[in-house]
Amino acid sequence: MVIIADGGSTKTNWCLIDEAGTRIYFNTEGYNPDFVGTEAILASLQQNLPDTLVQDQITEVHYYGAGISSARKAEIVAAAMRQVFTHAKVFVDHDLLAAARALLGLNQGFAAILGTGTNSCLYNGKDVTLSVDSLGYFLGDEGSGSFIGKRLLRDYLRNLLPDGLQEAFRETYGLNRDEILDRLYNQPLPNRFLASFAKFAYDHNNVSYCRDIVLNGFETFFQNLVLHYPNYQDYTFNCIGSVGYNFRDALAQVAKSHGMEVGKIIRSPIDDLVDYHTILTK
Repeated sequence: MVIIADGGSTKTNWCLIDEAGTRIYFNTEGYNPDFVGTEAILASLQQNLPDTLVQDQITEVHYYGAGISSARKAEIVAAAMRQVFTHAKVFVDHDLLAAARALLGLNQGFAAILGTGTNSCLYNGKDVTLSVDSLGYFLGDEGSGSFIGKRLLRDYLRNLLPDGLQEAFRETYGLNRDEILDRLYNQPLPNRFLASFAKFAYDHNNVSYCRDIVLNGFETFFQNLVLHYPNYQDYTFNCIGSVGYNFRDALAQVAKSHGMEVGKIIRSPIDDLVDYHTILTK
């Protein structure tokens, strides 16, 4: 039996393919090695994998994850996987390759991730050939959930949210300045905390302020990343991730303003990623 997994910073989507070819889906939290180590990943897997999963019957694990930027980062995740799936060959690669394979299959083109974080690349039908570094949520991740959340929190703490949003934000989250700064500077997974506030922009998308910060985030994503790919207008814009999917109308508007036709925009790559691996085995 084979398992294919797509791991974001917030959530991991898994698909087990049994001997009959049946697909069984389940979820766990995300395992970004920038923020969690092998022991924490192992503990989470032991607690959150389905009880019905017979781990020693798994023969292959193909895990694609956020933060897999080097062989050292890949080994942080792989070491945990090998302790859980003791009879399996474990393959760990970055989530950008998963996005490209899910969006483009065996075709070349441009692929992006807009979720908790941001990433993008050119793809040749098998591997990523060029990627402009997104630099993570401290320095970059333009257009992502953490980028949008950072803008919302900054304006909220400075009492700058307009049109009744200041009160709505306070009522929704009930967080004061000290609590917010503690979560950002002293608690784990600050990127996930920031990204959680993108939902507020979605829930209040009828307010021009929220529409504008989303459009500004996508415009910054294009200016700082997409426009630096050679001949980017020759490709369609293909994207995976909850932020790209939920705000796809705004994303399409910005893409078209830069001369890129929109291709495929989906929330999660798992189904298409399983299709890709299924094709390879035929």
